[in-house]
Amino acid sequence: MLRLAVVAVLVVALEWGRVLLERATGPIPAIALGGLALGLCVIGWKPEALGLSRDHLWLKLLGGLAIAAVLLLPAAVRWQGAPVLPAPLALSAIAIAVGEELAFRGALYAALEAVWGPLAAVLGSALVFAAGHVLSHPPLFLLAVLAAGLLLGTWRWAARDLVGPILGHTLADLAL
Repeated sequence: MLRLAVVAVLVVALEWGRVLLERATGPIPAIALGGLALGLCVIGWKPEALGLSRDHLWLKLLGGLAIAAVLLLPAAVRWQGAPVLPAPLALSAIAIAVGEELAFRGALYAALEAVWGPLAAVLGSALVFAAGHVLSHPPLFLLAVLAAGLLLGTWRWAARDLVGPILGHTLADLAL
């Protein structure tokens, strides 16, 4: 229970700290550093507990593409072309997406599942994910963040996999 509390507070504090740093220094260093910091939340966890394994990797990668398609569906409906991200911003987007998945659907999910089971892990990780984005997104967009968290958490539970959510989240962040 203590580990769960520490992980939950840590991931939200790191996410909020990243946003505050971004406001002070600009997006590129803050997003990249935030992603790296969030990724450190998995220290001490076994890869299997985080849903990280090489078993059936091609299916996990295919699942990640499917997740990205679902996450991007609303944007695709209204898409009218988009500028290409500059390389430093694209690398920062990759760092934050990977870091968020390792923290929210990796360490936090595993801690929630160990204490209260898979349903609490899916719902709790999605709610904390949305709470982590309170400072960086407008209130109405938080519903979309919560829905994305539920989708990513459900995949994590159903497939016992974190590779798909990492790939899906990364591709969605790069496209949006």
